[in-house]
Amino acid sequence: MAVQELLDGLEQAVDDGEGRAWAVRCAHALGLDGISVTLRWGAELVWFSDGVSARLEDVQFTLGQGPRLDADFTQIPYQLADLSVGGRWPEFGDEARALQVRAVFIWPVRTGAARMGALTGYRRTPGSLSVLQAADGLRVADALAGRLLAWRSGADDPSIEPGEAGAIDLHWVEVHQATGVLSCRLGVSLEEALVRMRARAFAAGQPLTETAREILARELPS
Repeated sequence: MAVQELLDGLEQAVDDGEGRAWAVRCAHALGLDGISVTLRWGAELVWFSDGVSARLEDVQFTLGQGPRLDADFTQIPYQLADLSVGGRWPEFGDEARALQVRAVFIWPVRTGAARMGALTGYRRTPGSLSVLQAADGLRVADALAGRLLAWRSGADDPSIEPGEAGAIDLHWVEVHQATGVLSCRLGVSLEEALVRMRARAFAAGQPLTETAREILARELPS
């Protein structure tokens, strides 16, 4: 299916509850295996097509490092065409390869000149995007910027899973809550509390969201 046809059908797909299927088709039209969208400079994961896409974002959020956090948009998209080659983020590279991800591509999600987030795609095979794929990815990112501002919260519909295409859910809301809890309990800044929580999650080999849930379960009344 052509990218323009997918973009024309985006609103209807969301209204029909077919957002996840639309996202998968869109990823494939771009020559990708999955896509995700983060907002607020990576502080919120709000939309993803599959579990691997979500896990790649969780890894970067847990480590506090990765290509999406450091993307240089002097060229769009920012391309990591072969993750088997040693790079700037060895821990991220190890995690990505464990997920059988071999290439990552990042486009800015923006309104006008203001960047509000990023569209990230991954592939299980190495290699750069074609010129057409790179341009089509930017068209998708621009279209999603407008839709993301208008889409409803997934909390409005219990049939929509958190992060699923077509809903705005704060996938990392528990992390932000747990950061505040730790900051108060330890008497440290929010930044220091987040660093400590990231270290705990990394040492335990689990996503930051799981560590946050454990902290909240212990510290907050049921």
